[in-house]
Amino acid sequence: MIVAIDGPAGSGKSTIAKILAERLGFRYLDSGAMYRAFTWKVVKSGLDFDNKEELHKLLDNTNIELKYLNDRLETFVDGVNVTDEIRYPSITENIHHISNLEFVRKKMAELQRDFAKGEDIVAEGRDMATVVFPDADKKIYLDAVINIRAKRRYSELKDLNNKDNLNKVVDDLKQRDHKDSTRELAPLKKADGSFYLDTTNLKIEEAVRLLIKEIEKVMKI
Repeated sequence: MIVAIDGPAGSGKSTIAKILAERLGFRYLDSGAMYRAFTWKVVKSGLDFDNKEELHKLLDNTNIELKYLNDRLETFVDGVNVTDEIRYPSITENIHHISNLEFVRKKMAELQRDFAKGEDIVAEGRDMATVVFPDADKKIYLDAVINIRAKRRYSELKDLNNKDNLNKVVDDLKQRDHKDSTRELAPLKKADGSFYLDTTNLKIEEAVRLLIKEIEKVMKI
């Protein structure tokens, strides 16, 4: 069974998806980690993001894996654990360079579908229900007002000892929203048939309970 969750940054996707996967006994798929992983590789390599030919070669020679270690989903690039590093702003601010490339999106979709083969999963990202898993058993779109999303993101960054202030996080989110929703390939949008949930005024547990009820409606017996 596949539960596909889309939505903008700070809408609660990651936290809620992880809890849902745990409660349902499913695997959790963080699709964004794969894009962050390749962005990390490009930054480390020093390649120009505009050099598509070299980026394509680099991707062909990059091994990206998501593994569960001690009940935590970890991200590896060529055997190196980059789980924490891929969350830094230097990576976030450069993701849009590769997320607009067709060969990158095709490769990531292949990796994501491979991860899901033969598994019950909760997948979260920007195009899970629209492109990667268009036939998902349950499609969900999470959202929240930008100020709340920024506060959530700011809290995450503080945990990573990042020095950005809240106003910068708001500005960064606005730019990210615009890039995600207006890109030519797989733009962020609510998929047809998705269950829409605004998490602005919801506690995590409240959102999880509501979504479990929705998912149970289509659970395979």
